[in-house]
Amino acid sequence: MKEYLESKETILQQSNVDPKKGLASADKIASLREQYGINELSPPQRESILTKIGHTLRDVATIILLIAALISFTTAYLEGSGEIVEGILIIVIVIINSVLSIMQEGKAEKALAALQALNQSSTKVIRNGEIQSISAKDVVVGDILYLQNGAKIPADARLLVTTDLQVEEASLTGESLPIEKDADAIFYNEEELGDRLNMVYSGTTIVNGSGQAVVTAVGDATELGQIADFLNKEKKQLTPLQVKLKQLGRQISIFALIAAIGVMIIGLLQGLELMHVFMIAVSLAVAVVPETLPVIVTMTLAVGVRKMAERHAIIRRLPAVETLGTTSVIASDKTGTLTQNKMTVQKMWSAENDHIVNVAADEQVDPTAENLLKLAGLASNVHYDTDKGRLVGLPTEVALVAAMEQVIPLDEVTETYPRIFEIPFNSTRKRMTTVQRSPEGHYIAITKGAIDVLKPFIANGDIERAEAITHEFAGEALRVLAVTMKVFDELPEEELSEAFLETDLTLVGLFGMIDPPRPESASAVAEAKKAGIKTVMITGDHVATAAAIAKEIGILEDGDCALSGTELRAMPDDQLEANISQYAVFARVTPADKIRIIKAWQANDAVVAMTGDGVNDAPALKAADVGISMGITGTDVAREASDIILADDNFASIVSAIGQGRGSYDRVRRTINFLLSANISEVFLILAALAVGWGSPLLPIHILFINLVANGLPGFALSYENNDPENMQKMPLSKHAKLFDNGLGWQIFGNATIFTIVSLIAFYLGTHVKIGSLEPSEIVGQSLTFVVLSIISIIHVFNVRSKRSALTDRYKDNPLLVQMALLSIAITLAVVTIAPIANAFHLVVLPASYWMYAISLIVVPTIVVELGKAIWRVKAKQ
Repeated sequence: MKEYLESKETILQQSNVDPKKGLASADKIASLREQYGINELSPPQRESILTKIGHTLRDVATIILLIAALISFTTAYLEGSGEIVEGILIIVIVIINSVLSIMQEGKAEKALAALQALNQSSTKVIRNGEIQSISAKDVVVGDILYLQNGAKIPADARLLVTTDLQVEEASLTGESLPIEKDADAIFYNEEELGDRLNMVYSGTTIVNGSGQAVVTAVGDATELGQIADFLNKEKKQLTPLQVKLKQLGRQISIFALIAAIGVMIIGLLQGLELMHVFMIAVSLAVAVVPETLPVIVTMTLAVGVRKMAERHAIIRRLPAVETLGTTSVIASDKTGTLTQNKMTVQKMWSAENDHIVNVAADEQVDPTAENLLKLAGLASNVHYDTDKGRLVGLPTEVALVAAMEQVIPLDEVTETYPRIFEIPFNSTRKRMTTVQRSPEGHYIAITKGAIDVLKPFIANGDIERAEAITHEFAGEALRVLAVTMKVFDELPEEELSEAFLETDLTLVGLFGMIDPPRPESASAVAEAKKAGIKTVMITGDHVATAAAIAKEIGILEDGDCALSGTELRAMPDDQLEANISQYAVFARVTPADKIRIIKAWQANDAVVAMTGDGVNDAPALKAADVGISMGITGTDVAREASDIILADDNFASIVSAIGQGRGSYDRVRRTINFLLSANISEVFLILAALAVGWGSPLLPIHILFINLVANGLPGFALSYENNDPENMQKMPLSKHAKLFDNGLGWQIFGNATIFTIVSLIAFYLGTHVKIGSLEPSEIVGQSLTFVVLSIISIIHVFNVRSKRSALTDRYKDNPLLVQMALLSIAITLAVVTIAPIANAFHLVVLPASYWMYAISLIVVPTIVVELGKAIWRVKAKQ
C-alpha cells in the first residue's frame, strides 16, 4: 500500500493504534512481529568454501592440468619408477591458483551486512502511553515513533505530527538538501521517493525539529529493504578479462586435444609403443597449458592495485583493475561525487544598489554586500564545532554563514548583535525571523525565506526586480533565498509576534545557492572524453539542478538530453536501450532506475563504471562492470558493494585509475605473448619431431621447468613494467575485443614458429651430429634442446616489454626484470652443468664444444624480432 497517498487518520485506523498510547499489549506486539517479521534485513545466501573451491576447479586449463597430474601419477605407479615430481608440481600449481582465486571472492556479501548494521541502534517509541527506548530491531508495524533531532529513523513510517522536522535523505534518494517534512501533506498521485513529505524512511536521519510517526513497514518491506533485495539478487558479471581468459582456456583445451590426437595417430602409425606415445601426449598436454599465467595475471593486477592506491583508488576486487582499463562509460552520481556535497553561496543581489555579486568567482566579497551577508548570518542557527573543526547547522544556513565569514567572523557578529528573540522556520510558515539588538541600542528584525513567501509582507523594495533576479538565479539551478529587515527603537509592550515583526519589511537582498561542482570535475570529464570515455550523470536530485551542474562540467553537451525518473519509468527497456546514448543526465531516479540505466548501456556493449556514495547507489554499484564508491563521504553500504573505493572522493582519481587499468591490461597481453610463444613452440616442437621420427625432444619435467622457471620468474617481473604513456590517448577496448586482436595472435604464432625451428635444429644436432667427444643420442638432443629453448624463452621477455628495441629499454625502468632473467639463466645453467642435478632432470652435462652451437641458435629469435620491430617503426613513421 502507498501510505503517503492516505491520510494519517486512515493509517491509524488501519493500524488499530491510539497515537497517544501507542501499542500497549505484549501479545499484540508479538502478533505484529510474527505477521510482518523482525525489523532486520534478510541475510544473504553465502557459498560454502567447498562450493568456491568447486568454482575454481571448473576452469578448462585447470582440468587439463589435473588430468595431466593424474596420468603422471598413474604412469609412475604402473612403471614403478617412483618419479612423481611432475605430478606434485602440477598439483601445487593448481592449489596456488585456487587459493588466489578464493581470496579475491566473497566481498559482495559484506554489503548486506553493512545494510543490516544501519538498523543496529536504539530508537524511541510510545508504548503504554510512555516514551520508551527500545532496540531498532524490536520496532513493529503500528509502533508510534518518537522522533527527535539527530535520531536515525529505524523503519518506514507515516508522519502524524511534525514540528520544523527536516530529514537528511541523501543516502537513500540522492537529494543533496534535507527534506522539510509535513505530516498534514496529502497526495493524490504517485510521487517520487524524495517528494513524499508525509513519510520518513528507514536509514535516514533527522537533522532538525521533531515529530511522531506510525510505522508502516519494517525489515525487508522498507525502502531500504528493497534496496537490499536488489543487492542480493544482482549477480556480479564476469569482467572482460575473465571472459577472455575463459575463452583462451577453451581455445587451449581444443588445441591440446587436437595436438594430442595428432600425436597418438602419428606415434601409432610409426609403430611406437602405446605407453610411450601416451607419455608424449601427456608431455604435450603439460606443454600447452601456461601454468603460471593465472598467477602472473594476479600479480599484474596486484601491481596495478598498488599503483592505483598511490593515486587514492583502493581496489577491493582484483579483476576491477583491468575492467576499469576497458571502461567506456562512467555513470557518476552527482551529490558528493561530482559536487562538493556542501551548499555554497554562488551569487548575491543587493537591493540597496541593485548589484549582483558573484561570490564563487570573487576572491573578496564586494563591501556593498557586507550588510546583506551580516544580516543573513545573524538570522541563522549555526555554530562552530571545535571537535569537527567546521560550521554546523542546516546546509543553507551554513552556506550563508560561510559566505559571511569571508567578510566578518561569526563570533564577532553574534557578540555585536546579540539575539533576543526568534520565530523558527516551519513547513507552514516557510520563513524564519530573529530579533537582534544593535550596538546603538535599537532592534533589528531579520526575516528570511523564499521571495514569493515574503512578498506579501514587504513594504519597501523593488519586488519586480527581485522576482526577475530570482528567475535569473533559478535558471542557473540556484536555490534562492530572500532576506528582509525591520528596524525599531523600542520593544513593544505586548509580546513580540509575527504580526508585529513580519510586516512593513524592507527587502535587503537575495542569495543564490547550490552544491557546486568539485574544482577538478570538469578537467577529469574532459580527460575521460579524450580517452574515448563518455561520462553520464545519474542522480536523485531535480532535473534542473542536475542539468545545470552537468552542463557546467561538460557532461551535458549540445545534442545531449536530460531524462527524469518519471520519463524513464514510462519508457520500455527496448526503447531505452536503443536511445541510451542520447542521454547524459538521468535525474530524480530510484535504485531500480539506476540498474535499468546501467543494463541499457551494457546491452550496447559498454563497459560501465558506476560511482556513488549513498545507500541508494549500492545496487547499481554492484550491477555495474566496476563499482566505485567514495571513501570519505560514502556509506558503509556503498563501499562494501563497490569494487573500488576513492580514498580522496576525487572524481579525477577515477580517470587516473583508468590509465593504470589500461596499463594492467597491456601487461596482461604482454604476459600472454611471452608465455604462449614458448608454450605453443613446445607443442609445435613435439609434433614436428615426432612427425619426422626423431622421438620426443622434451620430457614432461623439462616442459614444467621451462614453464615455471624460464617463463615464470621473468613473467612475474613483467608485471612491474611501466605504462605506455600514450595509453590514455586511445579509444577504450571493445567488450568483445579478443586477447589476440591487434596482431598479438600473429606475433605469438611467429615467435613460436621461430622458437620451434631453432629448437628442432638443436634437437637434430644433439641426436644426429657428433660434436666433440660426446656421441649423439636422444638424451643429448633433449639436453641441447632444453638449454636452447629455456634461454630463448628467458631472453624473449625483453622482446615483449615494448614496441621499442630491446636494446633501448632502460634497466632502471624495471630492474627486477633483468634480475629475474639473470636468475632464470643461472638456474638453467646449473641444471645442465651440475651432474647430479642434470641426472635428476634426465639430462647430461654438455661439453664446451656444444655451447658455441647453443649460443648461435639462442640469438636467432632476438635478431628476427628486432628486424620485425625495425620494419614496424619504419611503417609507423610513414
